[in-house]
Amino acid sequence: MSEITRRLPAEWESHQATLLCFPHNGNDWPGKYEVIKWAFVEIIRKVAEYERVLLVVKNEELQQKVDAMLQQAHANTKQVKYILQNTNRSWMRDSGPIVVQRSDGKREALQFRFNGWAKYPNHRLDWQVPSAVAKSLKVPVTEVCYQGRPVVLEGGAIEVNGRGTLITTEECLLDQKTQVRNPGFTKEDYAAIFHEYLGVTNVIWLGDGIEGDDTHGHVDDICRFVNPTTVVTCVESNTRDVNHRRLAQNRERLKSSRLEDGSKLKVVEMPMPARLDFEDLR
Repeated sequence: MSEITRRLPAEWESHQATLLCFPHNGNDWPGKYEVIKWAFVEIIRKVAEYERVLLVVKNEELQQKVDAMLQQAHANTKQVKYILQNTNRSWMRDSGPIVVQRSDGKREALQFRFNGWAKYPNHRLDWQVPSAVAKSLKVPVTEVCYQGRPVVLEGGAIEVNGRGTLITTEECLLDQKTQVRNPGFTKEDYAAIFHEYLGVTNVIWLGDGIEGDDTHGHVDDICRFVNPTTVVTCVESNTRDVNHRRLAQNRERLKSSRLEDGSKLKVVEMPMPARLDFEDLR
C-alpha cells in the first residue's frame, strides 16, 4: 500500500468543537417538531458546558430564534459559533465534512458525496455543508473521488479507533439493489479509499444493520469503539426479533476479528432497547 498521509482521529481524541445543525425541516419530525427543537437546545446547552459548538443554521432569522431559545435555557451562548448555511436535513455526522489530520499536522476537511442515504431525493442543499464548515474552520476542503467518481459515504457508515482500524457494514456499502451508495464498488475499492483518505490499514466488515434504520445499515447504530481496543456492540435477546440473528452474527464477526496490530478486539455487549413502532414503521 501507499504511504499514509492522512488519519481520521477517534472521537474521544482532542478536538476543537462539536458540529451540529439546528433542525428546520418539520417534515422530518411529523407531530414532534416543536418538541425536537427544544431537545436540540438541551443538547447544545449540555455540550456547551464542556466545549465549543459549531451550529449550522438555515439563515439569520433562525439564528436569532435559536439564540433566544438558548438564552432562555441558560446555555453558554459564548460557546456557540453559528454557520449560516441552508440544508435539507440536520444530520451533520452524515452530510457534514469528515475532518482528518494530515501527515504535516494540519487539518483537512473531506467532502464525500451525500446522496440522502440513497433514499431521499431532496439532498442537494446538503452538498454545500462541508465547504461552509471548512470555511468557518479555515481549513482546506477536498472532494473525495475514486477512479474518477465522487465517493458516496456518510460518517455514520464508518467507525474508527484512530489507529488504523475501521468498522463498517456490508448492507450499507455493498448492497447493489437497495439504497445503493457506490454502484459496483467492492471491498477492495473501499479498502483503497479508506487507506488513502482516512489512513485505514484494517477494515472489519459486519453484515447487516438493524431493522428500522432507514439509512440501510449504518454501523453507528450497532457498534462503536470506546477505546482503541474495545467496542460496544448491540445484542437482541428476543429470538423472535429479526435483529437477534443479525446482531448475533455481527458479534461473532467481531469476536473473530483482529485489530490493525494483529491483537484481538475486546467486545462488550449492550442490550437493544425495546421495539418501538410509529405509524406502522419500526
